Amino acid sequence: MRNGKVDQALRKFKRRIADDNKLFVFKEKEFFEKPSQKRKRKKQSAVVRERKRQEKFLKKGNNT
Repeated sequence: MRNGKVDQALRKFKRRIADDNKLFVFKEKEFFEKPSQKRKRKKQSAVVRERKRQEKFLKKGNNT
């Protein structure tokens, strides 16, 4: 029974950390990233987000 409580507490902890975005901020500041690399990473993530959005839009359009 105790093991179940630990798993539940760990799940809550991970969810709270993910909601606060603290883990991302920590990983982001762990190492110095050159401004050009940061721009490149952000642009790539924007491309991925847009591609996902377009795929969702196309799937939605095909169903109706």
